[in-house]
Amino acid sequence: MEQKMDRDINLKFDEALENLKKELPNEMVSGCAEATMRHVLKILGIEISLIDNIMISLSGGLGGYKSEKGWTGPCGAVVGGCGCVGAILGGMEKMASKNVLPSYLKSAQFAKEFEKEFGSVRCSDLVGFDFSDPNQIMEYMNEGVWAKKCYKYVLWAIDNVRRLMKKELKRNW
Repeated sequence: MEQKMDRDINLKFDEALENLKKELPNEMVSGCAEATMRHVLKILGIEISLIDNIMISLSGGLGGYKSEKGWTGPCGAVVGGCGCVGAILGGMEKMASKNVLPSYLKSAQFAKEFEKEFGSVRCSDLVGFDFSDPNQIMEYMNEGVWAKKCYKYVLWAIDNVRRLMKKELKRNW
């Protein structure tokens, strides 16, 4: 039974990723964080608009955040992937305290692997635009950077959430 469940969840991820490879470049998304979270939860059978709304503002380097020292926020696919780690560990209930540390550790591992794959976790480094500047956001949109780059970060995030959370997916979903 356990192998069938493992096969079922992997098949759902495989099918979704295959469809997303075609659909995501053409999709008008609200951001990488929202797209990552929405699609992983959809694979798990959860569709709640409130989550989409929460994740939208976390895209674009935490909504284009730029500190006084010039620090900019992480890619939304990283934020969304880390959010998915918590959703998978916690399930539909508030996360048990025993899962907090594993959630931190898995999220850090996810971010580290993303950085290894793409060279950075910072949105501005990955896309070449400073989302704290509305003019650069418009330039990003006009140049179609989502369809050229960003959707690939989302695909990677979804696939790697599955790989990283394999045991937890099998156990909780």
